[in-house]
Amino acid sequence: MDSLTSPASLTSQISLALYWLDYAAVAVFAASGALAAARSRQDIVTFGFFAAITGVGGGTLRDLLIGAPVFWVQRPGYVMMSLVVAVAVWIFARRGWRFRALLWLDALGLAAYAVVGTAKALSLGVHPFSAIIMGVLTSCFGGVIRDVLAGEPNLLMSREIYVTAALLSSAVFAGLKLMGADFWLAAMVAFFAGVVLRACAIRYNLRLPGFARGGGDTEY
Repeated sequence: MDSLTSPASLTSQISLALYWLDYAAVAVFAASGALAAARSRQDIVTFGFFAAITGVGGGTLRDLLIGAPVFWVQRPGYVMMSLVVAVAVWIFARRGWRFRALLWLDALGLAAYAVVGTAKALSLGVHPFSAIIMGVLTSCFGGVIRDVLAGEPNLLMSREIYVTAALLSSAVFAGLKLMGADFWLAAMVAFFAGVVLRACAIRYNLRLPGFARGGGDTEY
């Protein structure tokens, strides 16, 4: 690992950036969790629970896997902000735009958290390949929890381009950092790459090809 991606170099570049990006990603995912509760007509307490678990779920998994202190335990502001977002959704959500809003907020959170997860892993000296995986897990896990709790079809199982968008953001960020790009340049390019791919998937119903069995396969 060269000096451009050394833990000390990355830590000095991203300490403040990660702080704000982490909050932004948690807020967006918390909103998507609250909207999922709205679709299920849940009460305000469940709104808060959905918002909090969706907002911090992916980051919690990331920190546990890379051996870092879980980011929200000593900084309860993340959970508090998720609860504030839940109240805001409770007050302002309207039936006509709930599902579309959930999709687009999820797309923004997906790309943002992919960048945050990859950046934090790199800053702690994780190998770039593993850091990309951490970015994907960070960005997808909160949405998985949200959909399971809400009883909604999970996007991971729909062949819709979802994990691929997270993988693109993570890989672009890690690749640009390896080439010596400035943190914010790498983060913005990676973020927009993931958002654009996910937006195209939503707008045009893009899907990856599914597995096609040969004609001689036996049905069971």
